[in-house]
Amino acid sequence: MCDAYTSFAEVYDLFMDNVPYDDWSRRIDLLLKEYLPRRSDQAPMVLDLGCGTGQITRRLRDMGYDMTGVDGSDEMLYIARSKESDDSILYICQDMRQLDLFGTYNAVVSVCDCMNYITDIDDLTEVFFRVNNFLDPGGLFVFDINTIYKYENELSDNTFAENREEGSFIWENSYDRAKRMNYYELTLYIRKHKDSYSRFFEEHIQRAYSREEIVSALEKAGLMLIEVLDTDSGLAVRPDSEKITFVAREYMKDPLRPGFYKDGTRQKGLL
Repeated sequence: MCDAYTSFAEVYDLFMDNVPYDDWSRRIDLLLKEYLPRRSDQAPMVLDLGCGTGQITRRLRDMGYDMTGVDGSDEMLYIARSKESDDSILYICQDMRQLDLFGTYNAVVSVCDCMNYITDIDDLTEVFFRVNNFLDPGGLFVFDINTIYKYENELSDNTFAENREEGSFIWENSYDRAKRMNYYELTLYIRKHKDSYSRFFEEHIQRAYSREEIVSALEKAGLMLIEVLDTDSGLAVRPDSEKITFVAREYMKDPLRPGFYKDGTRQKGLL
């Protein structure tokens, strides 16, 4: 889960400064403008699920969206809130598997492979179901995942390290191909004073999912897949795509009868 980030939250943004948040935000904005119903009377309400320190949340807010951020880590949300000068973004601490909100949204977005942290397919379906439950009729769900290709060919059983003026990190990765489970241990040394460092340690587990598994879970949750893209290019998925973005739509709810499906039955409760 994304709540794996605890002590690392303090230095998360320092070592994620090479992530193309600006590009990702622009592509999300284009997808929302393409697929959301056109409304000029109010800003679209968007939920950033697994928002972390709010990098995408703030960018979408600045693009004119009414943003809410949800994350399972109090520490990450503390950093997110510390970067705000007003209350224009509502941040909520919740496990996405237990998502329980006060209203519905035009769209839900989730980036930085948060869905890979859901390591059980039934839990993933539960997350999708809860997303559906808090989407408006016809609302969008835009999210990315790391691909099997990335785990097998880029991460695999490798060790990564980086040394900077502010500190260093060592990432020791291992991947179980049979179970499609990825494990990594991350150790960071952050300079506090001239000759002293603080040590941070995190253990993370992710699961690689096939496209077929994702589509099946979406369908079970009442979400219809409408597009799949290579996250970094915004173009068609390639065999060597490392991260892909799914765009799905809620299609079962009756827009004229809140709480009802189009077939006349009441909206289902949570699983």
